[in-house]
Amino acid sequence: MNPTPPDSVKTAHPTQDGAGVKIRRIHDFRGGLDPFLMLDELKASAREDYIGGFPAHPHRGFETLTYLVHGGLTHEDSMGNQGRVEAGEAQWMSAGRGVIHSEMPLLDADGLHGFQLWVNLPSRRKMDPPRYRDVRADDMRHLPEDDDSLRFKAIAGSWQTSAGDTEGPLPQIGEGAAMADLTLPAGYRLSLAVQLEDRVLAYVFDGELIGLQTGQMGVWSGQTQIHLIAQQDARVLLFKGRPLGEPIAHYGPFVMNTSDEIERAISDYQSGQLAAEPASMD
Repeated sequence: MNPTPPDSVKTAHPTQDGAGVKIRRIHDFRGGLDPFLMLDELKASAREDYIGGFPAHPHRGFETLTYLVHGGLTHEDSMGNQGRVEAGEAQWMSAGRGVIHSEMPLLDADGLHGFQLWVNLPSRRKMDPPRYRDVRADDMRHLPEDDDSLRFKAIAGSWQTSAGDTEGPLPQIGEGAAMADLTLPAGYRLSLAVQLEDRVLAYVFDGELIGLQTGQMGVWSGQTQIHLIAQQDARVLLFKGRPLGEPIAHYGPFVMNTSDEIERAISDYQSGQLAAEPASMD
């Protein structure tokens, strides 16, 4: 079995966001990652590089999924939700018509390593009420149970692999998309069965796959089987989802379909009308 070469490879670039948090980012608001928009890797050991966190800021029109490998974050939002996410846990938020939230590092954390994924919503769902959910480490599904060398952690959606099939505690993100955390020992070969319509992303955040180094993301479309082979011990985030194929209008924390909708989001935020009424957690 040979590795399936990606259609394209994207490299994460260093930047900062929030109150000076150092991150590495891959983004494409022109549809090249559709239905995904952006992946931020938050990785910092020096306190000054992450402790400022992400003070209160708005979102509209998409979902976020935050997943932590090390350290912790607290969360508060305009729906009245408060939460705490630590290593091995995730937090899902569907901004819908609007939410204002903050994400701040735990003061007792020794460094921070995590990810935030932006997933687009179809036009018919962009003005839905916002929703939120924390996902605990015990809720995650792992494959296989009898092989310590491979670890496949399903976070969202369903997955079919050569090591078995599993489903994450989040039934889906966005419009049927999925996410998983994969650990592969050197030389290990793993196959993913996907739908022909799916777009599949693999982001290597430690080690190396054949064809992908640390900090690179492979992008596949039009495949039904994707074969991954570890060149070295590797940690990989996997994503898959069917492209929405809709126009994308983006400005800062707002992702809509038209420039008029972006102007409305800005106006609603400035007038205090963006955030929805408090809603219960799923």
